Amino acid sequence: VVTRGAGTGISGGAIPHRDGVLLVLSKMNRILEADTLARSATVEPGVRNLQVSERVAADGLFYAPDPSSQSVCSIGGNVAENSGGVHCLKYGLTTHNLLAVRAIDADGDVIVAGSRALDAPGFDLIALITGSEGNLGVITQATVKLVALPERTETLLAAFATVREAAEAVGEIIGAGIIPAALEMMDRVVIEACERSMGLGLPRDAEALLLTEVDGGAEEAREALGQVSAILTRCGATEVRVAADDAERQRLWKSRKGAFTALATINPDYYTIDGTIPRRCLPEVLRYVYELAAEYGLVVGNVFHAGDGNIHPCIFYDANKPGELERGEELGGRILERCVELGGTITGEHGVGIEKLRQMCVQFRAPEIAAFHDVKRAFDPDGILNPGKAVPALKRCAEWGGTHVHGGRVPRSDIPRF
Repeated sequence: VVTRGAGTGISGGAIPHRDGVLLVLSKMNRILEADTLARSATVEPGVRNLQVSERVAADGLFYAPDPSSQSVCSIGGNVAENSGGVHCLKYGLTTHNLLAVRAIDADGDVIVAGSRALDAPGFDLIALITGSEGNLGVITQATVKLVALPERTETLLAAFATVREAAEAVGEIIGAGIIPAALEMMDRVVIEACERSMGLGLPRDAEALLLTEVDGGAEEAREALGQVSAILTRCGATEVRVAADDAERQRLWKSRKGAFTALATINPDYYTIDGTIPRRCLPEVLRYVYELAAEYGLVVGNVFHAGDGNIHPCIFYDANKPGELERGEELGGRILERCVELGGTITGEHGVGIEKLRQMCVQFRAPEIAAFHDVKRAFDPDGILNPGKAVPALKRCAEWGGTHVHGGRVPRSDIPRF
């Protein structure tokens, strides 16, 4: 049984099983309750992400997680993948904005995890189900937090002559104790794609742009605006542009949220990966990405959540050239493995699906993967829920020779390598 929401995931988590059933939940699309007093909303899994914010906007509230696909992606899919978005730096991922989940396990039993209460006894099942990619149950209902719309929002666009300067500015902003609502980065490849596609007036001579947003009370936002502007200038920004009004703010965000679509206008075939790294490693990792791209003879564009170190390299390839997709996948795998080496992870919000099974063997040791299988069996003894996704079999890790990394040690030397 493979559960599908809106099908916007890009790690292959909702790909049907050849011997299975595809359970599509898009018709379960009702907002059951919007409690503005308690600042929560209870929804069915097929409700679109943006639909929640649209429902409560008149009450001065919104639902914070906002993936690029928020106009079409579903809340059920967001829970399954633990989705983030451009504003997750300040407001958190799905797991930080979820109060309760109702799911059905493989035996047909209803599991209710979490509540509107601040805390509850027992194991934290809501944290376990969030990000489980359909492996533990079918989500049928979710209660999410609603957040007050900020009194004031300021949006800045900063242009840099080098990618390194832009990456270093990210750490300087956070190091100053400022937590922006959003801190996004795009490089020249993405800037050019956005301008060709949308013509929004981005500085085309820049090697990198930082799109930063601060919000809060009027005085708080103004003060943060001044601090961030000064830091960006000190870090070498060649231009710092502050959105004059909401219309300009929306134009700037249109460039960021439409970036992935824009890339397809200059190269229809591209492969987006998703890894996280400590912020201090951004300059090093971006240099590594460009060096690898040159080694493989492929173009890579970068547009990502810089504030929390969640990178999204977009690897261009030509599907008509034999072996080029495979080279792109190999390039992406090496980037993810570098993320792990630096203390990061192989996914920040896109999930594992089938795409990153091999890298799971790099991220985790054999005992940890075995523990994942133990959890899976507790919820799904016969393994009928989304089989072959998210968690690799230990024998596959052995075939790949992948259960290692930590200090170069092989934790299960008894498993033969091929």
